[in-house]
Amino acid sequence: MLSGKKLTQVCKERKISDGQLAEHLAHGGMSTEDALGVVRNWKKELYIPAPGKEDVERLVSALGVETGAISEWRVSYRYAPMSASKARLVTQMIAGRDVQDALDLLTFTHKRAAPHIKKLLQSAVANADEQEADVENLYVVEARVDQAGRRIGTKAWFPKDRGRAHPIRKEASHIHVTVSEG
Repeated sequence: MLSGKKLTQVCKERKISDGQLAEHLAHGGMSTEDALGVVRNWKKELYIPAPGKEDVERLVSALGVETGAISEWRVSYRYAPMSASKARLVTQMIAGRDVQDALDLLTFTHKRAAPHIKKLLQSAVANADEQEADVENLYVVEARVDQAGRRIGTKAWFPKDRGRAHPIRKEASHIHVTVSEG
């Protein structure tokens, strides 16, 4: 997947303007003006339209870099059956680390979220490997957890004294992991 931050950084290093990229990106059904708008959207991390493999290859040839220099791989686990605050403890440990270090750390972490996040990280590495990235040089760019609210089907009450009832809240979370070549 194309990374807008990396694309912007490589363009600054190589001193290539958006117009020059748009000329390389323009193809049969897309004019240079449309391609210019697309390049600007991608640099702002608005992936509309979504960059395809062919588009990334054209950008790579225009910039003169490898695919890994402007790519990152993202995975997410939506509505994970754990609270966001507890999963955040585990994701904060692996953010910014080498992938192998993060996998080793997750293997020996005694938290309920660790196996779920380990599977996510392995999935991101598999996605990168599928697109022929250098798996040995991958690191975790981002590992974050968002709240997803109450889990579906967990509306329950806990009986208290004098006829009162307290709600039982079982929370869900969205876990996102992004890896990149470093």
